[in-house]
Amino acid sequence: MSDWSIPGSSGRPIIGTTHSPSEPAEIHVLLAHGFKGYKDYGFIPWLAEHLADAGHVVHRFNFSHGGMDHGHGSFDESAFQEDTWNRQVEDLLLLFQASREGSLPGGTPGGLLLAGHSRGGVSSLLAAGRHAGEGVLDQLRGIATLASPAACLHMSDQDRERLLDEGRLASPSSRTGQVLHVGRSWLSEQLEAPQDHDLLAIAAKVKVPVHVIHGTEDDAVPVECAHAIGDAVDDLAGRVLIEGANHVFNTPNPFPVDGDASPSLRQLGEVLARAAGAC
Repeated sequence: MSDWSIPGSSGRPIIGTTHSPSEPAEIHVLLAHGFKGYKDYGFIPWLAEHLADAGHVVHRFNFSHGGMDHGHGSFDESAFQEDTWNRQVEDLLLLFQASREGSLPGGTPGGLLLAGHSRGGVSSLLAAGRHAGEGVLDQLRGIATLASPAACLHMSDQDRERLLDEGRLASPSSRTGQVLHVGRSWLSEQLEAPQDHDLLAIAAKVKVPVHVIHGTEDDAVPVECAHAIGDAVDDLAGRVLIEGANHVFNTPNPFPVDGDASPSLRQLGEVLARAAGAC
């Protein structure tokens, strides 16, 4: 494994860890975390190692405003509060550029699979749909959404008003005990440019195969979201429902990279390995 860092949105770093196979790899996988997730969260390191064993270079990374460094420490609340969809999309474009230039470990890939868990899958669709047909996406060969919502904004009218009035909205971390906050800019950018955050309309513009993966027992994001995304992308690759899997594929946090994976996580690994192999 190799750790690295590149400049991200607003100058904050994107930090990552790369898993490389024993032989040079044609396909690289970018593995994006979800809300209050991070590159070392739960199933993500195991999944990265599994895909590397299958012959692919895998870059798991922290979004620049996710608020986390390497490992399982506390969140940087000031960074977390400044996170927005646009910043995550900018981070992904910068990662595409770094990959194309060979700035990430593992050399220059022949193609990229972008896989995102939960909100990471939303950001992946936004980046690919907003910038479909542009040169920065030349290496993108596929997307995989893992337990992803079907909209950018799920917030009650009352919470929206409070966020706009007070400038932030509490979002506690049960892991660290911190009272984190979502910042006003996260909502403001969506209200100012709703067409840029209409997820299903933007997903319909994606030109590469989209693999929609979801657990049937997801207690955080309803499985109906998988069907909505699949319908929007017109099943460019298909959808896979993993029976009995919850939002984190029945994996505790932390979870060792060489741990005994749940059946749900093993199935996820197999599906993603096939997706990468098809790129």
